[in-house]
Amino acid sequence: MADKLLSNKNNLQVLHEDNHIIIVNKRVGDIVQGDKTGDKPLSEVVKAYLKEKHNKPGNVYLGVVHRLDRPTSGIVLFSKTSKALPRLNKLFQQKDAKKTYWAVVKNRPPKDQDILVHYLKRNPKQNKSFAHKNEVPDSKKAILEYRILKELDNYFLLEVDLKTGRHHQIRSQLSAIGCPIKGDLKYGFDRSNKDAGIHLHARKLEFIHPVKKEPIIVFAEVPDEALWQACKIQS
Repeated sequence: MADKLLSNKNNLQVLHEDNHIIIVNKRVGDIVQGDKTGDKPLSEVVKAYLKEKHNKPGNVYLGVVHRLDRPTSGIVLFSKTSKALPRLNKLFQQKDAKKTYWAVVKNRPPKDQDILVHYLKRNPKQNKSFAHKNEVPDSKKAILEYRILKELDNYFLLEVDLKTGRHHQIRSQLSAIGCPIKGDLKYGFDRSNKDAGIHLHARKLEFIHPVKKEPIIVFAEVPDEALWQACKIQS
């Protein structure tokens, strides 16, 4: 299926928009919601886009449904109405939204395809999650499924299906099997990327529309960067 791009004004890539939701392709370095850095978050960029596009007076409503780490790229879903937000929150809480990621790693995983189960314990001071084989105090069970999608000259492209949604889950679990993501110094890669990002991309999102009850499937184009472009697969 071809990637769908409705708008790229102000570098905002809108993948889908209707009366209740808007889905965008986040760039590396963007923060989804405001934090202590004071940098303008993606949520405010989307609000400005909606205000201008629909000529809205006053404040624009926008609900943050989920987040992506700052160094990652890809699909982010926002709610445009207060009616849709709690339904979308419930959808994500109950794991009824299927999220598929692409990750570029240097080392070949032990298996071409596998289901990883770890217990992640978060360290807030380090902003890092540590993966354990067995349950430890204050840990949360983390499950993902990966498969090798493409073998590149020096790297491997993995497709990752998240079964749970934990802090830094993909980064931590792939690192635990000896496959840290390219550029991810925090989880064991040996050098950073020039853009301070990591090669982790939220590629696909599938869910049932919270109001229309229709299936929504969205793909996000990978960043315009040499290695990511080499990862492209005909679909």
